[in-house]
Amino acid sequence: MTDPPKARLLIADDEPAQLRALCDTLQDQGYDVLGCASGAQALAALQRAPFDLLLADLMMPGMSGIELLRAALTIDPTLVGIIMTGEGTIGTAVEAMQSGALDYILKPFKLSAVLPVLGRALTMRRLRRENAALQQRVHEHAAELESTNRELDAFTRSASHDLRSPLNAVLGFSSLLVAELGPKVPVEQRNWMVQVEQAARQMSELIDALMRLSHVGKQTLNVQKVDVGELVRGVVDELRQAHPQRSVTVRIGELPEATADLQLLRQVFVNLLSNAFKYTRRVAEAEIEVRAEQRGPERVFSVRDNGPGFDMTRAERLFHAFQRLHTLDEFEGSGVGLSIVQRVVQRHGGRVWAQSAPGAGASFFFTL
Repeated sequence: MTDPPKARLLIADDEPAQLRALCDTLQDQGYDVLGCASGAQALAALQRAPFDLLLADLMMPGMSGIELLRAALTIDPTLVGIIMTGEGTIGTAVEAMQSGALDYILKPFKLSAVLPVLGRALTMRRLRRENAALQQRVHEHAAELESTNRELDAFTRSASHDLRSPLNAVLGFSSLLVAELGPKVPVEQRNWMVQVEQAARQMSELIDALMRLSHVGKQTLNVQKVDVGELVRGVVDELRQAHPQRSVTVRIGELPEATADLQLLRQVFVNLLSNAFKYTRRVAEAEIEVRAEQRGPERVFSVRDNGPGFDMTRAERLFHAFQRLHTLDEFEGSGVGLSIVQRVVQRHGGRVWAQSAPGAGASFFFTL
């Protein structure tokens, strides 16, 4: 095994005898030491090669130890500095710390006092370098993510645009065929044409859903106080107007204010309540409940219905885009509504989950 590299110490002291003695002593302790007789020499050395630690005499002609340390930190922000002084005053210590020094040691030196200070300083140097490397990796990763997101966004827009032209042609001509030739062709062939038109419309809906899903991740949050009760009542009123033939009992509990993006939170309740209306369509007495409760430090909002429910062993698919637990023959939909709910909730620092059983309705919970 190779020995680890020696810690490199840069020492600046205008007293030749003291500089030589300190360099010799620390070299004997296993450090790689370079001594400089002035601050200018020390800065020149630091510009030529990196050092782990700077020991600078407080009082030097031309450039004080504190001035040297400040200049050195502009060259290497992870450098650790220690001020050497014969003036052991609180004022000296405070000024040294304010200039970026980790510690200070007093002259005349005692090796038993100097070595622990050097040990702490070198540990700090290692931590600073590791932190700088971590920040660099985070910066690089963030840049990669930003680039990937831009590419994905461009692909989504391009795919949407490129798919719509032929899709619109399919929709237009299939509608014409159904309208013009429908009465003249056998029932089976007419059903084929209707299925083509339906499939094209479903694909158009999926493209719209994909664009909505993409938009949720990019939309800037406009956080404000939201009257959740008023928001939910407004959504329910819109759904009742959209389904005038339905008789649905909707119970809205005491809903507290929330700090959230109004439009995105509205989208959460639109998606959850729309699902509740949809999946209770075949229930004789449809019931939906919206409520909030405090669970420890969390405020949990919930939307419950008495629809057909689902098997919890398949629940992990619920929040995946384009994943559905019911067929289109049973219930229409694109399969992105709950994915949008999850993205909005996560952007608010919350979480979302579901509870259900076949034939026992479904409950969706989320926090902000």
